[in-house]
Amino acid sequence: MTSLVDTLRSCVGPAHVLDAGDLAAYEQDWRRRVRGKALAVVRPGSTAEVAAVVRACAAAGTSIVPQGGNTGLVVGGVPDASGKQVVLSLQRMNAVRSIDGENLTMTAEAGCVLQAVQEAADAAGFLFPLSLAAEGSCTIGGNLSTNAGGTQVLRYGNARELCLGLEVVTAQGEIWDGLAGLRKDNTGYDLRQLFVGSEGTLGVITAATLKLYPRPAATLTAWAAVPSMEHAVRLLALAQKRLASGLTGFEVMGDFALSLVARHYPQQRVPFLGQTPYGVLLENTDHESEAHARAQFEALLEAALEDGCATDAVVAENIAQAHALWHVRESIPLAQAEEGLNIKHDISVPISRIPAFCAATDAVLQREIAGVRLVNFGHLGDGNLHYNVQAPAGGDMAAFLREQEERVNTLVYDQVHKFGGSISAEHGIGELKVDKLPHYKSPVALSMMRAVKDALDPAGILNPGRVVRG
Repeated sequence: MTSLVDTLRSCVGPAHVLDAGDLAAYEQDWRRRVRGKALAVVRPGSTAEVAAVVRACAAAGTSIVPQGGNTGLVVGGVPDASGKQVVLSLQRMNAVRSIDGENLTMTAEAGCVLQAVQEAADAAGFLFPLSLAAEGSCTIGGNLSTNAGGTQVLRYGNARELCLGLEVVTAQGEIWDGLAGLRKDNTGYDLRQLFVGSEGTLGVITAATLKLYPRPAATLTAWAAVPSMEHAVRLLALAQKRLASGLTGFEVMGDFALSLVARHYPQQRVPFLGQTPYGVLLENTDHESEAHARAQFEALLEAALEDGCATDAVVAENIAQAHALWHVRESIPLAQAEEGLNIKHDISVPISRIPAFCAATDAVLQREIAGVRLVNFGHLGDGNLHYNVQAPAGGDMAAFLREQEERVNTLVYDQVHKFGGSISAEHGIGELKVDKLPHYKSPVALSMMRAVKDALDPAGILNPGRVVRG
């Protein structure tokens, strides 16, 4: 009797079915919290091969874990410990199939690394604006399956808004070709939107048609010191009024978060460190000229200083300085890891309520856990904070994580819910938050989600135990 692994070898070729040796790159999550065990890792090279693999697994009743770059943060793309799941890696499917300049679209396969998509767009004279810290290793299929956010959601939206079409292999191994790059198609249910953000639980994304934009004439970066989160929100409103759609980035960073960068990466210069509770990183893009963009930026910052929503500010003079400022922002998670184990949150709250949320949640945590340190930073322009919690200085960080994570999560998520927010802004649900979701999602919403799952994957073979429980 032919084993499933032998059947999979016949589908994709023996060299692309891995069932021995060190498979940590596929079996361990990005944050090294979980290590599973796969029956096999299968690496198809075409959509037809993906469909054949899914059909074989469906016939055998074997569950599948779709995987892109394995950079997810909610344990949504690695196998469980049973040794019975197949990891379906899309990394070999990494071609840019076409660029349609007149339609401002690109069609790329799911395994394309995000940075490669950006570079292909740039080489053709366009911009693909999705940008996040893992762009050198995450893939476009993973970005879409988790509806990734990043630093330019304020202007261009999440991955969902950048996708005009999908090619998907269903749980039955059929291929849906929905790649037409149409901006208007009102012929029934929008199937594309079902699969974006579904974390591989409804189908396997194999390719996507993506929006492109004209490349801007200039992109400038500035850093402002602000005296409170209230002032940061005021600065955001002023920037939106002055720059309109030119405002493509607005990141807020707490001074303690920035102090970790200075401590662990002393070669980096952190502007205005220790002078104010928060720093703000702003990005302005302009389709006219750099001189026009700089004049706009300087006028904005002068108005901010006069208004009092900023106490000091600096505009990067060149690309190197701009990269250095962004590098400080991007180094916060790395510096926090250097500081020790921590409890991460990816939450969103209506922008107008963020100051009150931060004040209330800071107070609750500091009252309940003496000495707790708050690493608060994120995409204020779209209401998304990475509101992370570090153990008290000098304490046993592993013990803190083990003993306090559940309590801290409940305290933070209860506050998020109270202020009308979401417990997952851009990272997804995966396995890490699947049991939290029923506490903060309405029963009606969960019932509809389960109905969709049951309709599209009745056998429950696609990424089981993620997003919704059976």
